[in-house]
Amino acid sequence: MTDSREATLANTFVRLADTLIDDYDMIDLLDMLVAQCVALLDSDAGGLMIADPAAQDVSLELVVSTNEEAGFVEVNQLNAGSGPCIDCYTTGKPVSVRDIAADPERWPGFRESALENGFRSMHAFPMRLRGTVIGAMNLFSTRPGVLSTRDITVGQALADVATIGILQERSIRDQTVVTAQLQRALDSRVVIEQAKGVIAHSTGADMNEAFAMLREYARSHGRRLSEVASEVAERRLTITIGTFPRR
Repeated sequence: MTDSREATLANTFVRLADTLIDDYDMIDLLDMLVAQCVALLDSDAGGLMIADPAAQDVSLELVVSTNEEAGFVEVNQLNAGSGPCIDCYTTGKPVSVRDIAADPERWPGFRESALENGFRSMHAFPMRLRGTVIGAMNLFSTRPGVLSTRDITVGQALADVATIGILQERSIRDQTVVTAQLQRALDSRVVIEQAKGVIAHSTGADMNEAFAMLREYARSHGRRLSEVASEVAERRLTITIGTFPRR
């Protein structure tokens, strides 16, 4: 691991730790986690699912994806109820797929969707703390292969730190707090999708570009992604191309 990569990794752990405060925003936490893991672990895209606390049975929802292609693959897995990310969540164990095209029998819906969107391999990390599994983080690559043992260890460590942030002791003692946090994250995802549509319509950008603009605006202004998305969706804030002054 290079010095610059070591520095980035250390900075990521610090940022995750800094996020673990009483009023942290879960969408910001998970978006940063997935984006940093994609950058650090030689991947091309990522997504993260968490369990819906309002569902009567086991039900996952997509909360974060780094691009539309990854999000589409994740949603297709959820609709089919089958895929490596689903298996990762239900077993609480990591799932690695070296070559998605090599096995036509296992998870056929996932295989077709992943290949159509340009992905050839993936690794799913459980979001877990002791016996509690709240979701799965999934990294996709456009070429066959597997993550190194070191990268898998790094990715799981980052996922574990984020999970601790969600399931803090104060929240574990009061399950209603956990439920409220998870539900807010799911609700925020809907608002973010609405905001992306507004930006895409007003600027002519595609959905990936619209999300990049939304994220950059929030970061450059030191604001929560969910708050900015809400203002954009409600037409109280207009984001245009190339207007992101740094503080």
